[in-house]
Amino acid sequence: MNKYYKDFLIRSWEAKDRQSAAELIRGVLAEYGLGWEADGADRDVVQVEECYLDTAGEFWVIEYQNIVVGTGAYYPIERGQNAVKIRKMYFLPQIRGFGLGKYLLQQLEEAMSCDKPLRVYASRGFQEIWIETASILKEAVQMYEKNGYLPATGIETLRCDRVYFKKVNY
Repeated sequence: MNKYYKDFLIRSWEAKDRQSAAELIRGVLAEYGLGWEADGADRDVVQVEECYLDTAGEFWVIEYQNIVVGTGAYYPIERGQNAVKIRKMYFLPQIRGFGLGKYLLQQLEEAMSCDKPLRVYASRGFQEIWIETASILKEAVQMYEKNGYLPATGIETLRCDRVYFKKVNY
């Protein structure tokens, strides 16, 4: 991945991003009164290669003037029918409100429908997209609901109290 949205570069994870991505996510969680869980819900940020890259997922960072200002990721999960889960959509406060969240969500959805190694746009077979979030992240909740995600049950992440899914028709 290497795309621009306005002045923001959305690119694939590099090992050098580990600390800045973790600090960004830890800071956004703290802003909303949520805790950082290095051995739990946030283990995947510390172990991106194992949790995303080795499982046919992707982890992206968003840069502005060479500073990591956001993240977004997905990986296949054992849930529903051929399911994939969107994870780690976090943005620094100063870049919110520019439409980047909606754009990133659309790019993640598009990436899930593509066979990236072959560079051929063909179905990867995912039939459902799942997202977990916390009600306190009001902007995220509104964005998911406005983009066709439906409330569901079966929360797997302790700090989350909402789960959404979307049927995929590629």
